[in-house]
Amino acid sequence: MLALPTATVEPLKLAAVAVAGKGHWITGTAMIAVCYALSLLVVERLFVIVKPKLLTISWFAKLWKAFVSVRTRVVGVFRVGRTDDTVLDRQSASK
Repeated sequence: MLALPTATVEPLKLAAVAVAGKGHWITGTAMIAVCYALSLLVVERLFVIVKPKLLTISWFAKLWKAFVSVRTRVVGVFRVGRTDDTVLDRQSASK
């Protein structure tokens, strides 16, 4: 499954390095950035597809639960001070 993003994106990264090596460093850098973004999007899409099956594996389910717990706490730190009253105030001000 991971061979697809590797087989499509890695040759493009090498081509981008060749372009940068020819003196077109801005174009080469942009190509590399696009290749990494494309690779990330493809791998993310694959993960969404296979996640239900991965969660049937006990060690992965424990690891995923711990990751989600940490992520929730970190996001909660940045949401401190925001309450539902703030949302209501914005809605009433827009009317």
